[in-house]
Amino acid sequence: MADPEDTLDAQVRRADPDRWLSSRFVSNPQARADLIALYAFEAELMAIPARVTQPLLAEMRYVWWRDQMDGVFAAEPRRGHPVLEALTDVATRHGLDRGVFDRLIEAHVGRIHDMPHDLNAFYVGPMQAAIHVLAGPGHGEAAVTAGRVRGLSQTGRLEEAHALRSSANAALKALPIAAFPAVAHAALLRPDAPEAVKRLRLTWATLRGQI
Repeated sequence: MADPEDTLDAQVRRADPDRWLSSRFVSNPQARADLIALYAFEAELMAIPARVTQPLLAEMRYVWWRDQMDGVFAAEPRRGHPVLEALTDVATRHGLDRGVFDRLIEAHVGRIHDMPHDLNAFYVGPMQAAIHVLAGPGHGEAAVTAGRVRGLSQTGRLEEAHALRSSANAALKALPIAAFPAVAHAALLRPDAPEAVKRLRLTWATLRGQI
């Protein structure tokens, strides 16, 4: 039987290769697995529109995930669901804020109804949760602009993303070194770049502590 952590790691590698690559820079195995649990949860949400064709059906699936947050944050996840079990463990041990997850789900619901991307809900909040996992609470503000850089690049607004990089890097000076893998993927401004190029870019970003 496959190790649940290996299963989640493979899931994230397929669905979210940029963040999977950045997670390789986390040296502590438990911290890396915790990060992967967060990303696996997001991978589940991102996959829904591809699995169903009607917005109402997609919304029903998002409602199901929103309801599951009750169990996650009561430390009573749906048994046998590896993503929910892993997320519950991470949320409980690190004292994560449920609001980040609720806002992310609501933003996905908005997207299936053609609402504009909520950059804070999709990118800033999840990045701050990842920082919390790697370095504890109190450091999230340093990554707000980096999260927006990531969001702008992912939504095709590359000029705006480039324009924000200097201010993002200035703010990241306050970020603990251990937390940088949670933001490193913001350095990847071109989703279609080859993996080898991305690895080099992430290595350079991590060495400098800048995106």
